[in-house]
Parts: sequence; C-alpha cells; structure tokens
Amino acid sequence: MSYRWSPLPRWPAAQAEAAFGAGGSGASAGADAGRGLDVLDAASLDRLRELDPGDRNGLLQRVLSTYTQSLQRTLVQWREARAAADANTLRVIAHTLKSSSASVGALELSSLCADVEARLRDQQLGGACAQLDALAVEAQRILTGLSESPGTRP
Repeated sequence: MSYRWSPLPRWPAAQAEAAFGAGGSGASAGADAGRGLDVLDAASLDRLRELDPGDRNGLLQRVLSTYTQSLQRTLVQWREARAAADANTLRVIAHTLKSSSASVGALELSSLCADVEARLRDQQLGGACAQLDALAVEAQRILTGLSESPGTRP
C-alpha cells in the first residue's frame, strides 16, 4: 500500500516522546497500553523512529497522521459494510487494517483484524459478531487516542 504524504508542520521530538512514550523510558509497552494517549506499542514506535534518526524528516508524525486519516475513512467504510452485511468488504477491510495497524503499534487492533479476517474467509459472518464489535471498539479507541495527540489530527 502506498501513502501520499502531504506537507505537515514538524512535530518536535519532545512532543512525540510526551504523546507516545519515550523509547528508552524503561516502561513496559504492555503496562502502558490503553492509558491516556499511549495507545500504541512503544517498541513499534521505536522501530519507526529508527527509520528517521533525530526526526529530521518528521517520519513518525507523518506516518501517524496518515494512519489516523486512513483509520477514520476505514471506520466509515466498516460501518457501511457491516450495515449491509457485506462479508467480503469486511474481510478486505480487516486484512488492510491488520497490516497498517501492526506497523504503527496498534497490536490489539491488528490481532482482532486477523481473527475477523479468518472468520470471514471461512464464511462465518454470523459467528463473528462479537469480534466485529470488538474490532470497531478497538479501532475507535485507537482513533480517539491519536486524534487527541498533537500532530496526528487530520
């Protein structure tokens, strides 16, 4: 999947660290998951930071901003497909979200997507209702956390 980058103001590294946790803080990613704005896995964020040492190109900000915008659009598509009971579209959306969510550290969402994708691949739409609901709730939790973070708002 290719992303089109739009020019965004740079996000100071201190703000990124405050919003998404310092890589070297010693805090466990699992212990902090879900608290405040810390909705993403710290190790995944560290891997993104390694791609842009010193945050010279604002890569982390751009990736998270793009992910936030994509997740907003995807949730609209998800609701429409769910209302139409369109299992194939739900499966494709789950597959797409699985990869993008894992890459930014939304690991619980990625795991839910994998489960939903497998169930829908096996034509189990009726048996996947709880997972469909859980996926939508987790996606909204991630979106809310990122939307409240400076630099990730569309």
